[in-house]
Order: sequence, then C-alpha cells, then structure tokens
Amino acid sequence: MQTILTVDDSRTMRDMLRMALVEAGFNVVQAVDGVDGLDVLQQSTPDVIVTDINMPKMDGFGLIEAVRKDNRYRKVPILVLTTESDAAKKQRAKEAGATGWIVKPFEPTKLIAAIRRVAA
Repeated sequence: MQTILTVDDSRTMRDMLRMALVEAGFNVVQAVDGVDGLDVLQQSTPDVIVTDINMPKMDGFGLIEAVRKDNRYRKVPILVLTTESDAAKKQRAKEAGATGWIVKPFEPTKLIAAIRRVAA
C-alpha cells in the first residue's frame, strides 16, 4: 500500500484529503505545516508528498527545498495543492523541485489520478 504525506494547515483540507486518499486505497500520514512535515518524514518515507504553499512556520516552498536537499527523499514526487494559480509561483515551485501543481478546490478523481501518475 502506498503512503501519501499531506501537508496543509487547514484541518478541513486535511480531512478532505484523508477521506479521498483512504477511499482510493492509500495509507495517509498528515502534517500541519512544513516544519511538522519534515518531522513526519523522519518517521516514515511516503511514496508521494502533497503540500500546500501558504502555511505558517514553513511554507510549501521551504518544505520542497528541504525535502530535495535530503538524499533519502530526492526521488519522492511532490505535488503542490494550493489556491494559488500564479505562473511565477508555479515556476518557483518547479525550480524548488515540485513534480506537479493542482489548484484547490481539488476534484478527488483528478488528485488520485495525478498521485498514481507520479508514483508509478
């Protein structure tokens, strides 16, 4: 069973992600921001990371950069799930090492398809 790490400061969004991912057969671990996400990574290596951009303590860009600097997680796909649709931010995420970009509100079927595509 593949494990997905979701990182989002919104409890509602974390709950929606957990419901959609568990229904699709994934194991889900969750974090509330980038700092928490890095802590969770010390305990489990996910197959895919899904992260928000705008979060307190450490934003998604900081998380992506930190994950990419660690050899253990260099190959883990990272999908950005955010309300942002700005091209410059998409480019910044890509340069930081993000694998893909999904704009909220998300459609569970599209999110699941994207996760399966990058995890293959």
